[in-house]
Amino acid sequence: MQPIATAQPPRPVRWWGHLYLQVLVAIAIGAALGHFWPATGASLKPLGDGFIALVKMIIAPVIFLTVVTGIARMGNLGAAGRIVLKAFAYFLFFSTLALIVGLLVGHLVQPGAGLHIDPRSLDAGSVQTYAEQAKHSSVVEFLMGIIPTTLVSALVTGQILQTLFVAILFGVAMALVGEPAAPVLDLLERIALIVFRLVAILMRAAPVGAFGAIAFTVGKYGVATLANLGALVATFYLTALIFVLVILGAVGWWCGFSILALIRYLKAELLLVLGTSSSEAALPALIEKMEDAGCPRTVVGLVVPTGYSFNLDGTNIYMTLAVLFIAQAIGAHLSLEQQLILLGVAMLTSKGAAGVTGSGFITLAATLQVLPTVPVAGMALILGVDRFMSECRSLTNFIGNAVATIVVARWEGVLDREALNRALSGKPMPGSVDE
Repeated sequence: MQPIATAQPPRPVRWWGHLYLQVLVAIAIGAALGHFWPATGASLKPLGDGFIALVKMIIAPVIFLTVVTGIARMGNLGAAGRIVLKAFAYFLFFSTLALIVGLLVGHLVQPGAGLHIDPRSLDAGSVQTYAEQAKHSSVVEFLMGIIPTTLVSALVTGQILQTLFVAILFGVAMALVGEPAAPVLDLLERIALIVFRLVAILMRAAPVGAFGAIAFTVGKYGVATLANLGALVATFYLTALIFVLVILGAVGWWCGFSILALIRYLKAELLLVLGTSSSEAALPALIEKMEDAGCPRTVVGLVVPTGYSFNLDGTNIYMTLAVLFIAQAIGAHLSLEQQLILLGVAMLTSKGAAGVTGSGFITLAATLQVLPTVPVAGMALILGVDRFMSECRSLTNFIGNAVATIVVARWEGVLDREALNRALSGKPMPGSVDE
């Protein structure tokens, strides 16, 4: 019998072969193209949409395989349930904190003060589509939407929470079956190897997707659009930066890692999120990198997918800040009671619109519908710059979920410190997506 060939060590990658550098160059070229040739840049939207569609194609299998094999391999259903409870406790606390931070900064900076806009002059038609979609983002409809039509329909439609729901049930069933399910577990783990190799292949198209997406954004809306509402955009970016570096940085310090080192470790994925304005584009890579950084598969598989729907720090900051901006711009006063209602409603609506394209703007519409003092038509004031702010929302959400994964792994006592230190020091495991 022929001996099994051992894997060859990976060849060193030249500096121009690193994915993060390729994405960075693509973003720069795309922004320049969109600025100097706006029509051409706007026409390149299919490149960005096509890449995001490619990634979404693989998200459901990645989540399913990661969660099922993780739970089945663990065998301890009590531990899996404990991980979920800890993750939701973390999500609830920091989502609420993000809403409060946005509210406090909005009061402190008051980016909309002095605009003196007459509410009757606002174009309600420009935001009608978002208002209609917001009507279908109730919490009840959201919860009902978690249950798929059939066992396999979640994998076909690509719904993250439906896929997670089926994967947890399937993994629990395999764990209960025990030894007879071992061949199936072995098969799924082998399939997972192939799927993650496919992810690495698809990630090589990331520069093309980032190029098309950023060229469209700059070409369609123009950098000059930022000047009109520069105070709001700058305030939002600064608030998100403070939240990441100070609050999440403190969490990282408490857990024994540097937030800057984590950002450096995820630089390729963050650039991809920046270029495509979609955190989903980097979800498969985040799952693999968090495993490489010492977080067990069960923790990663449960925390990352649920975090994409329930741990939206950037979106929460955006919502309270945007509501205050609109209220200040039209001269509407929000009482303390109304602001407390705003916090509660925003917490719910941010979950109700999870997984919906343009969810940040839709959740804002859903929130404004319960605050009669601030008309939904006021969203027209920020429609022009929402695309630019969506990038910051996605980046903040992405970093927040990476931190959450490490925190829950440490909280559970299963974090591999050696692997984490190796990854954050710039020495990722062989075969990682950044190689």
